[in-house]
Amino acid sequence: MLIFVIVVLGLSLLILGHEAGHFFAAKAFGLKVDEFGFGFPPRIAAWKKGDTEYSLNWLPFGGFVKISGERGEFAAMDEKVAEQKHEAPADPQRLFYTQPAWKKSVIILAGIFMNFILGWLLISAVLMIGVPKALVITGTQPNSPAATAGFQSGDVVKDYRTAQDFVNYIDAHEGQDITVAILRNNKEIDFKVTPRTNAGPDQGPIGVLLAEGGTERENPFAALRDGLIDTGSISLLTLGAFRDLIVQLFAHASLLQGVVGPVGIVGIAEETGRIGLTYLLQFLGLISVNLMVVNLIPFPALDGGRFLMIIIEKIKGSSIPLKVEMAINGIGFAFLILLMLLLTVRDVRGLF
Repeated sequence: MLIFVIVVLGLSLLILGHEAGHFFAAKAFGLKVDEFGFGFPPRIAAWKKGDTEYSLNWLPFGGFVKISGERGEFAAMDEKVAEQKHEAPADPQRLFYTQPAWKKSVIILAGIFMNFILGWLLISAVLMIGVPKALVITGTQPNSPAATAGFQSGDVVKDYRTAQDFVNYIDAHEGQDITVAILRNNKEIDFKVTPRTNAGPDQGPIGVLLAEGGTERENPFAALRDGLIDTGSISLLTLGAFRDLIVQLFAHASLLQGVVGPVGIVGIAEETGRIGLTYLLQFLGLISVNLMVVNLIPFPALDGGRFLMIIIEKIKGSSIPLKVEMAINGIGFAFLILLMLLLTVRDVRGLF
């Protein structure tokens, strides 16, 4: 339970950091920020500092920021709300929609930039701490000897540090009963398994997916340098994975294997946390980079989509009509929600 709470808190901080990027950028330009929320409503409490209301909410899944005048069409409504609260209407020069394109772009992209920084710092912190070498099982194939024996994702194979050494051992004992020692939740468990002699294509003798973990400790400067390089590499891989996901979805009407939704992310993070805190920090760093890349994609309802609209408005010299923008964002948002639902259903099915 404690690991689950730490995982939810860590993921929430990544989302909160993203929103904080928008918040600080807007504040730096002198814009009026109506509210910065910690979590999502219903509200627990709220307090006001300057002209910004800070709220603490019951649902601990990140947070949100409301920048005054994000939609110019609602300027009259903003004035009416201020009147009802007996407040003076905001100075038009402090509203989002009156800002030049470059300032709006900086504010929109600041959340993405914050996720990059958080991912870079988390990955660099792992390199500074160092992680003991370990061979981790990341999954089992259906109806395989490993699945039948009871191997689970997140198990650490004891006495092996590289996948090749373990594979060599398994290959040398095909058709023989062997015992594999596993570390799970800091407890050692022995599993008896018989490697297949005639495994099919892409199956393997026992049917496990393996990942080598662990890094040598680095000095802070080297860790920051290598962390930056790793963050860039992960960003490119994430972009490629998202492209493959979209192609698979539209071309084959199916979800790409290996991609998980919110439930899967929490589950993997919880399993990672059981292995060790440094592995959890590394995983949170990967998630932060994923959030950065996904939000940067010029797709409606994402920050990248909003940035694209700013560019279009700049080129055409006028605002995009409200109905058009709402329709585009509505379709994009519906697609993202549908995608999350499909991934969540698959994640939940995988639990049983």
